[in-house]
Amino acid sequence: MENESTIKERVRENYAREARRVVENRGKASCCGDAQTAACCDGAPPNYDAITSNLYNDSETASLPADAVAASLGCGNPTALAELKPGEVVLDLGSGGGIDVLLSARRVGPAGKAYGLDMTDEMLTLARENQRKAGVSNVEFLKGEIENIPLPDNSVDVIISNCVINLSAAKDSVFKEAYRVLKSGGRFAVSDIVTRGEMPAELKRRVELWAGCIAGALEEREYRVRLANAGFAQIDIEPTRVYTASDAKSFLAGGPEAEAIAKMVDGKFMSAFVRARKPM
Repeated sequence: MENESTIKERVRENYAREARRVVENRGKASCCGDAQTAACCDGAPPNYDAITSNLYNDSETASLPADAVAASLGCGNPTALAELKPGEVVLDLGSGGGIDVLLSARRVGPAGKAYGLDMTDEMLTLARENQRKAGVSNVEFLKGEIENIPLPDNSVDVIISNCVINLSAAKDSVFKEAYRVLKSGGRFAVSDIVTRGEMPAELKRRVELWAGCIAGALEEREYRVRLANAGFAQIDIEPTRVYTASDAKSFLAGGPEAEAIAKMVDGKFMSAFVRARKPM
């Protein structure tokens, strides 16, 4: 496995490329949608991903800028599960194009605030443009790393994240920082990729999969232990999607090893909603 800085740079490059893709495709007909029903551009197959597709309903996305939806690369919908309340301060770790920040801002209302934290300049530019298009004022996008959050102690009511913590090679730092910035009684409510049982070593050696949400995922028991070690209580992990070999083949890069890798991960990893609380 390559070192932490190399993994971080691979992740940054991947998300910068995704931000550029959204900008380059702006105004073009979309091939996104349900794998079975989407009408395709120029006869190409639908742009369907077993992890990132069909996470938000139409009522949530209808009032959002198209670029915010197009840049969504998460594995769940934490804003729908976090039970955000008016007036709360929310922080989204790895906010990307801003979809979860904008949805959170709507839920907490004008008396609340939603922060988005991202390390990728291209994504921050896209997110701020999406904020401007959405006309949302109770939002602030910050540049920084989730292992070193640029906010004061005890300043946030709720931390959300969408398939980003698994990309970090320093997860203990992420959990400690999350605990630090949360207020007493604050909530950790993230969507993430979690494994069931040991992840095959072959996947750990595929560094490019860190940027695809697989190789960096924690096993669910280890996830609980690490959150507890950071100080969190009331820890719960709720599966939202369990992935099959067929799902795996849809997002693996292809090539001769794709079939074998897909079989190895069949039923062994899942999208999950991870809840925890900072004690009072």
